[in-house]
Amino acid sequence: MKGYLLLISNVIILIYEVHGCPEKCLCHPPSKTVDCKNRGLVDIPSHLPSETQILLLQNNHIWRINQSAFTGAPWLKILELSNNSITSLASGAFQGLRYLQVLNLTKNLIHYVENKTFSSLPQLKELDLSSNRILSLPETLGKNTGNITLLSVKHNKLQKMERVLLESLPNLKVVLFKDNPWQCNCNVFGLKLWLESFLYRGGISDGIICSTPENRKGKDLLKVPYEMYGVCPATAAHVTLASFHHHTSEHRNSLKHAHHNEHGDSSHSDCEPKPKSRPVNLRHAIATVVITGVVCGIVCLMMLAAAVYGCAYAAITAKYHKEHLAPAIEQGSPEEKEPFDSSLA
Repeated sequence: MKGYLLLISNVIILIYEVHGCPEKCLCHPPSKTVDCKNRGLVDIPSHLPSETQILLLQNNHIWRINQSAFTGAPWLKILELSNNSITSLASGAFQGLRYLQVLNLTKNLIHYVENKTFSSLPQLKELDLSSNRILSLPETLGKNTGNITLLSVKHNKLQKMERVLLESLPNLKVVLFKDNPWQCNCNVFGLKLWLESFLYRGGISDGIICSTPENRKGKDLLKVPYEMYGVCPATAAHVTLASFHHHTSEHRNSLKHAHHNEHGDSSHSDCEPKPKSRPVNLRHAIATVVITGVVCGIVCLMMLAAAVYGCAYAAITAKYHKEHLAPAIEQGSPEEKEPFDSSLA
């Protein structure tokens, strides 16, 4: 038995010598995990075992990711890089990780993300960018990021987010926005429309709380009425509104008419609300009028159908009497006519 255990230990040692385990890290072959957390590392460790699927690098001082950092671990599925000092992400930082599913980059110093950063991650499902210093995000996270189901950008410095970015993630189920200095002006109008549609489809979100302008500070973006955006330029509000199925054309025209009457200039730099905004329940009133009109139309159609049916029935009845009953009366028997004739005599 001792000889058997010795043989197994020698085999394990041989495996480590062949595949290698990074210095200061712990390798767990059964779970294919390399544990390098809390090691004071400043770079991604080299000589990672090629079969590694889980790499734990949190709580270090890593400040950059070279393009070839992970080429030695092509089967990686979970990459934990939280609580480091990463300031930026190069477009090829995750090159070769075509099987990566979970990427955690929370609690770093990232302030900018390029639009091709995650293009080499076609299987990515969870992307956590929370607790960084991100000022803005590109219009796309990459051409192969359609499988992302969870996106977290909370605790950053985002003031807006392009609607096209969120629309490029068709499988998104959870998106986290909180604790960002969101500007609830014309620039966030498209995001508001997308978020409403996302929640309607069953998506999960922690919501967007406005930071500016001052009169909307602390308010939930979803509760800011559409009428408050009546002063926005056509390209920012009315054109977007035209593509959203919840709003009727009459509503759009009324907002546009009010905008041109009360403001000679069609543009407004900070998109402040009008002094006398329309009531919040205007949409409900329009919906009520539309529904009432439809019901009245149906009732009128039913009455018209009944009238047509009555007229047709009367015409058929009259024709029947004319063709069958009248000849019978005119050709009656002499006995039936005799009392009438005798009375005349």
